Amino acid sequence: MKTEKKGFFERPAVQTISASLLCIVAGLLVGYIVLLMINPAGATNAIITLLKNYLTYPSFPAKMKYLGNTLVKTAPLLMCALSIQFCYKTGLFNIGAAGQYVAGAGACLFCALKLHLPWFVCLPMAALAGALLGCIVGFLKAYANVNEVISGIMLNWIGLYTVNMSLTGVKETASPYTVTLASENPSALLPTLGLEKLFANNSYVTIAIPLSVIAAILIWVVLTKTVFGYELQATGFNKDAARYSGMKEKRNIILTLVIGGALAGLGAAFFYLTGYEQWSVTQSSVPGMGFNGIAATFLGGLHPIGTIFSSYFIQHITSGGSFLDKNVYPSQISDLISSVIIYLCGFVLFFKMFLNKKRNTKKGGDEK
Repeated sequence: MKTEKKGFFERPAVQTISASLLCIVAGLLVGYIVLLMINPAGATNAIITLLKNYLTYPSFPAKMKYLGNTLVKTAPLLMCALSIQFCYKTGLFNIGAAGQYVAGAGACLFCALKLHLPWFVCLPMAALAGALLGCIVGFLKAYANVNEVISGIMLNWIGLYTVNMSLTGVKETASPYTVTLASENPSALLPTLGLEKLFANNSYVTIAIPLSVIAAILIWVVLTKTVFGYELQATGFNKDAARYSGMKEKRNIILTLVIGGALAGLGAAFFYLTGYEQWSVTQSSVPGMGFNGIAATFLGGLHPIGTIFSSYFIQHITSGGSFLDKNVYPSQISDLISSVIIYLCGFVLFFKMFLNKKRNTKKGGDEK
């Protein structure tokens, strides 16, 4: 039987990439319109500056150093995106990734600053803390049929204030920020393995960056190449059918959210164990990293490899917002663009259906 050869725009990968690019262009267009409304004279330069990010620096070493900073922030964003994506692929919306990220941050910093443990112990402790929150959400979903979105959002705030209280004992005397890892426990800093030399001796560039990429590849392998991944996705599609075929659907739901929580928790460790930023014990809002992961995973077409590139793009424009003239434009314009992209990503499926419908219509006309 002769198989019909698909055209270029009929390939699923091409359709996903095309739809994602349309979302990006539309998001940038909305951002540009807002910049025009604020101050038309500098809007063009502002959107260019946002897109250039570290490329605004004149010297090559400075560009490489701040590229390193962008990558440092991309690693945790990618892990949060993978957390959301892994659960979404199995029929669950893990909006609790933000709280699991917070739990991971609290665990790794407590172990590093209070217990003075090395980085290779702090990493798994962060994953364990995130997994614990994911387990609670999964248990409530599996045995009490509590929607994971509701329980996840509630645990986000519980996790935030619990972490704030637990880290109060390791904060600086004159500020709400935790003491620096470099001064308190250098052994908790993630090793660089020479990677810092590629980015103008940027000491914040660590093994977190390649490890996050490896994690994305592993998630892709697990979901598409293993029986375990098939069972998880089958449970997500129809848990009653999965139970009928002999799968343990309750266990799979809990296990999915445990893995998702561990990924988000690791993301926090990948960020805070670089020493790039300190935790403020007085913050009253959940860090945006977990929520930005929603944009990254949908912009990446719900594919782990595509999510690597989309995570970098989201972080690139987010970091680019800091280079805007604060006297004229708010740096949050990059967050606005990311938000628009999130909403437009909902039209990716619509775009694919439109292309396929157009192809089928054309094919039907040709047959007549």
